Amino acid sequence: MYDRILIATDGSELAGKGLRHGLALAATLRVPVVVLTVTEPWMPAFDDALALSADPALRQEYSEGCAESAQRILADAIAQATTAGVACETVHVPDGFPSDAIVKATADHGAGLVVMASHGRRGLGRVLLGSQAQAVLTRSTVPVLVVR
Repeated sequence: MYDRILIATDGSELAGKGLRHGLALAATLRVPVVVLTVTEPWMPAFDDALALSADPALRQEYSEGCAESAQRILADAIAQATTAGVACETVHVPDGFPSDAIVKATADHGAGLVVMASHGRRGLGRVLLGSQAQAVLTRSTVPVLVVR
């Protein structure tokens, strides 16, 4: 049915549910997974703009922190995949927007299914925080399994 599953995670507890579900499905289907995490670009508030120009090391420190966080998230995913007996490739997309990176990685890695978690926000929370799951659902060319 699916030859490869892409699982998106940000390392949160909720995303962990999506990771576990995706790995269980992959184990059942005996297919490999690609686990993806995305770190968003530095987007300072207007009042932070002067601080960035005064201390360029802040952006470097942010990038290094994002890389370390992604490494931890992906190492955990590899450990869980190994325990589940699932072949796992990991991808970190720095300075990206999650929905864009998920859709692109799905195509780049030939995934036939995307698995991701969603908070299921509605109303103002959705407007203010956005919905990466909704953005992926509307743009994906493959099925998307959303875990709540």
